[in-house]
Amino acid sequence: MDHLFSTVNGRVRGRRTAPGVVAVLGIPYAAPPFGADRFKSPRPAPAWQGVRECVGYGPIAPQSAELPGMPSWSPGDEDVLNLNVWTGEGAGDGEGADSGARPVFVWIHGGAYTFGASAQPDFDGTALVRAGLVVVTLNYRLGFEGFGHIPGSGAAGSDFPENRGLLDQIAALEWVRDNIAAFGGDPANVTVAGQSAGASSVACLTVMDRARGLFRRAVAHSLVGPAYPPRLAAETTRHVAAAAGVPATAEGLAAASPYDLVRASDQVVADFRADPAAGARHYDPVLYGPVADGVLLPADPLAADPADRADVDLLVCHTTEEYWLLDAVGSSKRITTDRQLDEFAEDFGLPGDLVPAYRALLPDAPVLDLYLAIFGDMSFAEYSSRFADRHAGAGRRTYLSRFARKRVTEGGVVRPWHCADVPFAFGTLADPGLAFLIGGPPLPEDHELSRRMVRAWADFAATGEPGWGTDTVRIWGAEGEGETYDGFRAAWRTADYADIHP
Repeated sequence: MDHLFSTVNGRVRGRRTAPGVVAVLGIPYAAPPFGADRFKSPRPAPAWQGVRECVGYGPIAPQSAELPGMPSWSPGDEDVLNLNVWTGEGAGDGEGADSGARPVFVWIHGGAYTFGASAQPDFDGTALVRAGLVVVTLNYRLGFEGFGHIPGSGAAGSDFPENRGLLDQIAALEWVRDNIAAFGGDPANVTVAGQSAGASSVACLTVMDRARGLFRRAVAHSLVGPAYPPRLAAETTRHVAAAAGVPATAEGLAAASPYDLVRASDQVVADFRADPAAGARHYDPVLYGPVADGVLLPADPLAADPADRADVDLLVCHTTEEYWLLDAVGSSKRITTDRQLDEFAEDFGLPGDLVPAYRALLPDAPVLDLYLAIFGDMSFAEYSSRFADRHAGAGRRTYLSRFARKRVTEGGVVRPWHCADVPFAFGTLADPGLAFLIGGPPLPEDHELSRRMVRAWADFAATGEPGWGTDTVRIWGAEGEGETYDGFRAAWRTADYADIHP
């Protein structure tokens, strides 16, 4: 069977990757964002003649990360605005639809807005296709290329918008609108989903006028926030320009290559980590993120006016021990004394009753665990829960869940930490490259949990109902324990994200 599909730019050929499943990989959805188009809004992809072979992943965005199973970026890779489609065999040119138009599930990867790609093995769409969906995963500009502030951006007539990575995501959703029917998908039934930075990207899309009408539902795992104020984005640019040895101007930054800005960004991260005077950025510096510029992104998604929120169904999930992963991979400063913990709380502007509340909730925990619990809840869990609360408060149908699955191994307890829920929801947990994330080869009960999570995603994408009510919280992996997380949420009752230092 010749797996051919017609897009508005030309025909593409995919390949059969599993029984009943076809993957079409590395399809350009916009022009390469370099040369004359660097730091600008995405431009339409050029058309091509004949059939484009799309049987391998496309280039990834400039970054220094080298993740297991993911291709690395090489200077000179430019066609980075590409996406992948997984669909059922039988969809495509001259082959007929296999079972009519399917719901579409569009995935935005995470990675601190600085690393990651759609080619990561946990994002394989096979299980979700078998559950009845068409799956799209995409690359977008990262780091300075995607989220760095260009002096003068946002001003009238500026060619250099803020939030270029978000604009790339919107361009990919527009491609889905215009092309997905050829792959057996329903352009009127699109769910946009993501995890971590990808989840916060999803949240931003729900309050951006430019994204209206491009999706019907949203899934957000472990949102991280809040969005950056313009002053912080401008300060980051000054640091990065200095590290790159160029003026902090549009011309100076354009003169630095993507490789130069990746290296400079890594240097700034290292400088912040080594400098206690860096305040909040000393603990786990994330340089880039969506900028609440009041133009493209009107406000942080948590603070946005309810009337500005898209009328979409929302499914939110977070893990219950998010930050333990960041500690395990060494990306976060270690805090081991009470004095350090108090300094951490002061540097972030946390309310005075927060640390005592966690000490009461975890009376036997060492300081490091208290720190990781607070940091993880501040960065992900509480922000995720509040975003769900605000969306529901705006009258939108909203579902909340938490991932609490633990596993005891010879090396200790593998916690329900950041990213651990993703392979369960994608049905990719058997990939050997994910053994560290889930604590070894999956057990039978892990496969059963994954089947239920895949089914919940597929049902939500198809109907807007994941299998539980909007007035309950689904706990994945610890249902029998009845874990509710209510005590930790209560500890944040006096905290306002407007007062927390990014």
